[in-house]
Amino acid sequence: MKHANVAFFVPHLGCLHRCSFCDQRNISGSIGPPSPDEVAKTCRAAAQKLNGRDFPAEIAFFGGSFTAIEPEQMRSLLQAAYPFVKDGSFDGLRVSTRPDAIDLQILALLQAYGVTTVELGAQSMDDEVLSRNGRGHTAKDVEHASGLIRQAGFSLGLQMMVGLPGETRVSCCETAKKIAALQPDCVRLYPTLVVEGTDLARWYRQGSYTPLTVEEAADLTAWLLRFFEDRNITVIRIGLHAEQSLEQSCIAGPFHPAFGEMVYSRVWRNRLLEELEKGNFSGEKLEILVRPQMLSKAVGQKRENIRWLAAKGYAVKIFPDENLPEKEPFWIKEVKHCI
Repeated sequence: MKHANVAFFVPHLGCLHRCSFCDQRNISGSIGPPSPDEVAKTCRAAAQKLNGRDFPAEIAFFGGSFTAIEPEQMRSLLQAAYPFVKDGSFDGLRVSTRPDAIDLQILALLQAYGVTTVELGAQSMDDEVLSRNGRGHTAKDVEHASGLIRQAGFSLGLQMMVGLPGETRVSCCETAKKIAALQPDCVRLYPTLVVEGTDLARWYRQGSYTPLTVEEAADLTAWLLRFFEDRNITVIRIGLHAEQSLEQSCIAGPFHPAFGEMVYSRVWRNRLLEELEKGNFSGEKLEILVRPQMLSKAVGQKRENIRWLAAKGYAVKIFPDENLPEKEPFWIKEVKHCI
Protein backbone atom coordinates (compact mmCIF):
# COMPACT_ATOMS: atom_id res chain seq x y z
CA MET A 1 0.00 0.00 0.00
CA LYS A 2 1.24 3.47 -0.86
CA HIS A 3 2.26 5.61 2.11
CA ALA A 4 3.52 9.18 2.35
CA ASN A 5 5.77 10.79 4.94
CA VAL A 6 6.46 14.49 5.24
CA ALA A 7 9.87 14.08 6.84
CA PHE A 8 11.92 16.49 8.91
CA PHE A 9 15.50 15.63 9.88
CA VAL A 10 17.00 16.72 13.17
CA PRO A 11 20.65 15.59 12.82
CA HIS A 12 22.43 14.84 16.11
CA LEU A 13 19.90 16.96 17.97
CA GLY A 14 19.54 15.65 21.51
CA CYS A 15 22.08 12.87 21.07
CA LEU A 16 24.82 12.71 23.70
CA HIS A 17 26.61 9.91 21.86
CA ARG A 18 28.56 9.76 18.63
CA CYS A 19 28.09 6.30 17.17
CA SER A 20 30.89 4.81 15.08
CA PHE A 21 28.88 4.99 11.86
CA CYS A 22 27.06 8.25 12.35
CA ASP A 23 27.34 11.59 10.60
CA GLN A 24 23.69 12.45 10.10
CA ARG A 25 24.37 15.74 8.39
CA ASN A 26 25.90 13.84 5.50
CA ILE A 27 23.36 11.01 5.68
CA SER A 28 20.28 13.24 5.65
CA GLY A 29 21.64 16.14 3.62
CA SER A 30 20.48 18.44 6.41
CA ILE A 31 22.72 20.86 8.30
CA GLY A 32 20.41 21.73 11.15
CA PRO A 33 16.99 21.15 12.67
CA PRO A 34 13.91 22.82 11.19
CA SER A 35 12.27 25.73 12.94
CA PRO A 36 8.63 25.49 14.02
CA ASP A 37 7.72 27.96 11.27
CA GLU A 38 9.45 25.77 8.68
CA VAL A 39 7.58 22.72 9.96
CA ALA A 40 4.22 24.48 9.72
CA LYS A 41 4.95 25.89 6.26
CA THR A 42 6.07 22.53 4.87
CA CYS A 43 3.10 20.70 6.39
CA ARG A 44 0.67 23.25 5.00
CA ALA A 45 2.07 22.90 1.48
CA ALA A 46 2.12 19.10 1.71
CA ALA A 47 -1.45 18.99 3.02
CA GLN A 48 -2.66 20.95 -0.01
CA LYS A 49 -0.74 18.67 -2.37
CA LEU A 50 -2.08 15.51 -0.69
CA ASN A 51 -5.66 16.73 -0.51
CA GLY A 52 -8.04 14.01 -1.64
CA ARG A 53 -5.49 11.22 -1.15
CA ASP A 54 -6.70 7.66 -0.65
CA PHE A 55 -3.59 6.41 1.16
CA PRO A 56 -2.06 6.99 4.64
CA ALA A 57 0.19 9.99 5.25
CA GLU A 58 2.17 11.00 8.33
CA ILE A 59 4.41 13.79 9.53
CA ALA A 60 7.76 12.36 10.64
CA PHE A 61 10.72 13.59 12.67
CA PHE A 62 13.73 11.46 11.78
CA GLY A 63 17.40 11.56 12.73
CA GLY A 64 19.00 12.59 15.97
CA SER A 65 17.15 11.51 19.09
CA PHE A 66 13.88 13.36 19.03
CA THR A 67 12.75 12.59 22.57
CA ALA A 68 16.15 13.50 24.01
CA ILE A 69 16.13 17.12 22.86
CA GLU A 70 15.25 19.97 25.19
CA PRO A 71 11.58 19.58 26.19
CA GLU A 72 10.60 23.07 25.05
CA GLN A 73 12.20 22.61 21.66
CA MET A 74 10.56 19.23 21.24
CA ARG A 75 7.21 20.69 22.27
CA SER A 76 7.56 23.59 19.82
CA LEU A 77 8.13 21.22 16.89
CA LEU A 78 5.21 19.03 17.92
CA GLN A 79 2.99 22.07 18.36
CA ALA A 80 3.83 23.20 14.83
CA ALA A 81 2.90 19.82 13.34
CA TYR A 82 -0.07 18.83 15.50
CA PRO A 83 -2.74 21.13 13.94
CA PHE A 84 -2.35 19.22 10.64
CA VAL A 85 -3.03 15.94 12.42
CA LYS A 86 -5.92 17.39 14.39
CA ASP A 87 -7.67 18.69 11.26
CA GLY A 88 -7.26 15.37 9.45
CA SER A 89 -4.71 16.52 6.89
CA PHE A 90 -2.40 13.76 8.16
CA ASP A 91 -3.10 10.48 9.92
CA GLY A 92 -0.54 10.95 12.65
CA LEU A 93 2.97 11.84 13.70
CA ARG A 94 6.00 9.51 13.60
CA VAL A 95 9.19 10.12 15.58
CA SER A 96 12.47 8.22 15.80
CA THR A 97 14.62 8.19 18.90
CA ARG A 98 17.02 6.27 21.11
CA PRO A 99 15.88 3.37 23.31
CA ASP A 100 17.27 5.09 26.42
CA ALA A 101 15.31 8.29 25.75
CA ILE A 102 11.85 6.86 26.43
CA ASP A 103 9.86 7.03 29.66
CA LEU A 104 6.22 7.39 30.67
CA GLN A 105 6.36 11.19 30.87
CA ILE A 106 7.81 11.48 27.37
CA LEU A 107 5.21 9.09 25.97
CA ALA A 108 2.41 11.10 27.57
CA LEU A 109 3.73 14.25 25.88
CA LEU A 110 3.91 12.50 22.52
CA GLN A 111 0.34 11.25 22.88
CA ALA A 112 -0.89 14.77 23.64
CA TYR A 113 0.45 15.99 20.30
CA GLY A 114 -0.89 13.27 18.03
CA VAL A 115 2.17 11.02 17.77
CA THR A 116 1.04 7.58 16.64
CA THR A 117 4.33 5.78 15.89
CA VAL A 118 7.62 5.68 17.79
CA GLU A 119 10.65 4.16 16.08
CA LEU A 120 13.65 3.06 18.10
CA GLY A 121 17.15 2.90 16.70
CA ALA A 122 17.96 -0.52 18.11
CA GLN A 123 20.59 -1.28 15.41
CA SER A 124 21.72 -4.45 17.21
CA MET A 125 20.60 -6.63 20.10
CA ASP A 126 24.17 -7.74 20.85
CA ASP A 127 25.61 -5.76 23.78
CA GLU A 128 29.20 -6.26 22.60
CA VAL A 129 28.34 -4.85 19.18
CA LEU A 130 26.44 -1.93 20.74
CA SER A 131 29.36 -1.11 23.05
CA ARG A 132 31.98 -1.37 20.32
CA ASN A 133 30.03 1.07 18.16
CA GLY A 134 29.47 3.65 20.90
CA ARG A 135 25.71 3.32 21.01
CA GLY A 136 25.48 4.13 24.71
CA HIS A 137 22.55 1.78 25.36
CA THR A 138 22.02 -1.95 25.81
CA ALA A 139 19.68 -4.56 24.38
CA LYS A 140 17.74 -4.42 27.67
CA ASP A 141 17.09 -0.72 27.01
CA VAL A 142 15.55 -1.67 23.66
CA GLU A 143 13.35 -4.29 25.31
CA HIS A 144 12.24 -1.93 28.09
CA ALA A 145 11.45 0.99 25.79
CA SER A 146 9.61 -1.26 23.34
CA GLY A 147 7.42 -2.55 26.14
CA LEU A 148 6.54 0.99 27.30
CA ILE A 149 5.73 2.10 23.76
CA ARG A 150 3.41 -0.83 23.09
CA GLN A 151 1.71 -0.53 26.49
CA ALA A 152 1.02 3.15 25.79
CA GLY A 153 -0.76 2.22 22.56
CA PHE A 154 1.75 3.51 20.02
CA SER A 155 2.75 1.67 16.88
CA LEU A 156 6.29 0.38 17.45
CA GLY A 157 9.03 0.56 14.84
CA LEU A 158 12.53 -0.87 15.25
CA GLN A 159 15.56 -0.03 13.15
CA MET A 160 18.31 -2.59 12.52
CA MET A 161 21.73 -2.19 10.93
CA VAL A 162 23.50 -4.93 8.96
CA GLY A 163 27.28 -5.36 8.97
CA LEU A 164 28.29 -3.36 12.04
CA PRO A 165 31.83 -3.78 13.40
CA GLY A 166 31.95 -6.81 15.69
CA GLU A 167 28.89 -8.39 14.12
CA THR A 168 28.84 -11.82 12.51
CA ARG A 169 26.16 -13.37 10.36
CA VAL A 170 25.14 -15.47 13.37
CA SER A 171 24.85 -12.47 15.72
CA CYS A 172 22.99 -10.52 13.02
CA CYS A 173 20.41 -13.30 12.72
CA GLU A 174 20.15 -13.47 16.53
CA THR A 175 19.42 -9.73 16.57
CA ALA A 176 16.60 -10.33 14.07
CA LYS A 177 15.12 -13.03 16.29
CA LYS A 178 15.24 -10.78 19.36
CA ILE A 179 13.70 -7.88 17.45
CA ALA A 180 10.89 -10.11 16.18
CA ALA A 181 10.23 -11.28 19.74
CA LEU A 182 9.41 -7.64 20.65
CA GLN A 183 6.53 -7.76 18.14
CA PRO A 184 7.19 -4.48 16.32
CA ASP A 185 4.65 -3.25 13.82
CA CYS A 186 7.40 -2.36 11.38
CA VAL A 187 11.15 -2.65 10.86
CA ARG A 188 13.74 -0.73 8.87
CA LEU A 189 16.88 -2.47 7.61
CA TYR A 190 20.03 -0.48 6.89
CA PRO A 191 23.37 -1.74 5.55
CA THR A 192 26.35 -0.23 7.38
CA LEU A 193 28.04 2.39 5.21
CA VAL A 194 31.41 4.02 5.86
CA VAL A 195 30.77 7.76 5.86
CA GLU A 196 33.49 10.40 5.91
CA GLY A 197 34.07 12.04 9.29
CA THR A 198 33.09 9.00 11.39
CA ASP A 199 35.01 6.57 13.58
CA LEU A 200 34.09 3.93 11.05
CA ALA A 201 35.97 5.86 8.36
CA ARG A 202 39.05 5.96 10.57
CA TRP A 203 38.81 2.25 11.34
CA TYR A 204 38.37 1.48 7.66
CA ARG A 205 41.48 3.43 6.71
CA GLN A 206 43.41 1.77 9.53
CA GLY A 207 42.37 -1.63 8.21
CA SER A 208 40.56 -2.65 11.40
CA TYR A 209 37.12 -2.70 9.78
CA THR A 210 36.12 -4.38 6.54
CA PRO A 211 32.59 -3.50 5.41
CA LEU A 212 30.27 -5.94 3.68
CA THR A 213 30.29 -5.93 -0.10
CA VAL A 214 27.09 -5.04 -1.92
CA GLU A 215 26.57 -8.73 -2.72
CA GLU A 216 27.12 -9.83 0.89
CA ALA A 217 24.84 -7.12 2.27
CA ALA A 218 22.09 -7.87 -0.27
CA ASP A 219 22.18 -11.61 0.46
CA LEU A 220 22.05 -11.13 4.24
CA THR A 221 19.37 -8.44 4.07
CA ALA A 222 17.29 -10.67 1.80
CA TRP A 223 17.38 -13.35 4.51
CA LEU A 224 16.31 -10.76 7.09
CA LEU A 225 13.50 -9.44 4.89
CA ARG A 226 12.08 -12.90 4.44
CA PHE A 227 12.51 -13.69 8.14
CA PHE A 228 10.43 -10.67 9.16
CA GLU A 229 7.82 -11.06 6.43
CA ASP A 230 7.30 -14.70 7.39
CA ARG A 231 6.39 -13.40 10.86
CA ASN A 232 3.99 -10.75 9.52
CA ILE A 233 6.34 -7.92 10.48
CA THR A 234 6.35 -5.23 7.81
CA VAL A 235 9.72 -4.03 6.54
CA ILE A 236 9.00 -0.44 5.56
CA ARG A 237 12.47 0.56 4.40
CA ILE A 238 15.61 -1.17 3.13
CA GLY A 239 18.70 1.02 2.82
CA LEU A 240 19.16 4.73 3.29
CA HIS A 241 17.70 7.27 0.90
CA ALA A 242 20.22 7.88 -1.88
CA GLU A 243 20.79 11.55 -1.06
CA GLN A 244 23.52 13.27 -3.07
CA SER A 245 25.32 14.21 0.15
CA LEU A 246 25.38 10.55 1.22
CA GLU A 247 26.70 9.36 -2.14
CA GLN A 248 29.46 11.97 -2.01
CA SER A 249 30.49 11.24 1.59
CA CYS A 250 30.26 7.43 1.48
CA ILE A 251 33.82 6.14 1.08
CA ALA A 252 33.17 2.39 1.42
CA GLY A 253 30.53 -0.19 2.15
CA PRO A 254 27.49 -1.58 0.34
CA PHE A 255 26.09 1.62 -1.14
CA HIS A 256 23.76 1.09 -4.08
CA PRO A 257 21.08 3.55 -5.24
CA ALA A 258 18.61 0.68 -5.73
CA PHE A 259 19.67 -1.47 -2.79
CA GLY A 260 16.09 -2.20 -1.70
CA GLU A 261 15.08 -3.37 -5.17
CA MET A 262 18.16 -5.61 -5.23
CA VAL A 263 17.17 -7.19 -1.92
CA TYR A 264 13.58 -7.87 -2.98
CA SER A 265 14.93 -9.44 -6.14
CA ARG A 266 17.14 -11.78 -4.06
CA VAL A 267 14.15 -12.88 -2.05
CA TRP A 268 12.31 -13.73 -5.25
CA ARG A 269 15.11 -15.76 -6.76
CA ASN A 270 15.63 -17.69 -3.55
CA ARG A 271 11.94 -18.58 -3.40
CA LEU A 272 11.90 -19.57 -7.06
CA LEU A 273 14.89 -21.87 -6.58
CA GLU A 274 13.27 -23.51 -3.56
CA GLU A 275 10.11 -24.25 -5.53
CA LEU A 276 12.05 -25.50 -8.53
CA GLU A 277 14.05 -27.89 -6.38
CA LYS A 278 10.98 -28.97 -4.44
CA GLY A 279 9.03 -29.70 -7.61
CA ASN A 280 11.71 -31.89 -9.15
CA PHE A 281 11.55 -29.99 -12.44
CA SER A 282 13.90 -31.17 -15.13
CA GLY A 283 15.21 -27.65 -15.50
CA GLU A 284 15.49 -27.73 -19.27
CA LYS A 285 12.60 -25.52 -20.35
CA LEU A 286 10.42 -23.77 -17.82
CA GLU A 287 7.95 -20.91 -17.75
CA ILE A 288 7.29 -18.91 -14.58
CA LEU A 289 4.14 -16.82 -14.43
CA VAL A 290 4.00 -13.89 -11.98
CA ARG A 291 1.59 -11.06 -11.32
CA PRO A 292 2.49 -8.06 -13.54
CA GLN A 293 3.46 -5.81 -10.63
CA MET A 294 5.99 -8.40 -9.47
CA LEU A 295 7.67 -8.95 -12.84
CA SER A 296 10.68 -6.67 -12.32
CA LYS A 297 11.46 -8.21 -8.93
CA ALA A 298 11.13 -11.75 -10.29
CA VAL A 299 13.34 -11.08 -13.30
CA GLY A 300 15.88 -9.09 -11.30
CA GLN A 301 17.98 -6.08 -12.26
CA LYS A 302 19.39 -6.57 -15.76
CA ARG A 303 17.78 -10.04 -15.76
CA GLU A 304 20.19 -11.24 -13.10
CA ASN A 305 17.71 -13.77 -11.66
CA ILE A 306 17.33 -15.42 -15.06
CA ARG A 307 21.10 -15.83 -15.32
CA TRP A 308 21.43 -16.95 -11.69
CA LEU A 309 18.80 -19.68 -12.12
CA ALA A 310 20.44 -20.76 -15.37
CA ALA A 311 23.71 -21.21 -13.48
CA LYS A 312 21.79 -23.47 -11.10
CA GLY A 313 20.63 -25.59 -14.03
CA TYR A 314 17.18 -24.08 -14.67
CA ALA A 315 16.46 -22.50 -18.04
CA VAL A 316 13.51 -20.25 -17.29
CA LYS A 317 11.51 -17.50 -18.88
CA ILE A 318 9.33 -15.28 -16.72
CA PHE A 319 6.07 -13.82 -17.96
CA PRO A 320 3.42 -11.54 -16.42
CA ASP A 321 -0.03 -13.04 -15.88
CA GLU A 322 -2.76 -10.74 -14.62
CA ASN A 323 -5.07 -13.72 -14.03
CA LEU A 324 -2.80 -15.28 -11.44
CA PRO A 325 -4.70 -15.71 -8.15
CA GLU A 326 -3.80 -13.22 -5.41
CA LYS A 327 -2.65 -16.00 -3.08
CA GLU A 328 -0.35 -17.48 -5.73
CA PRO A 329 2.86 -15.42 -6.07
CA PHE A 330 3.92 -17.45 -9.11
CA TRP A 331 3.27 -20.60 -11.14
CA ILE A 332 5.93 -22.82 -12.66
CA LYS A 333 5.32 -25.13 -15.57
CA GLU A 334 7.44 -27.21 -17.92
CA VAL A 335 6.98 -26.56 -21.62
CA LYS A 336 8.17 -28.14 -24.78
CA HIS A 337 9.20 -24.82 -26.25
CA CYS A 338 10.01 -21.52 -24.54
CA ILE A 339 8.37 -18.85 -26.61
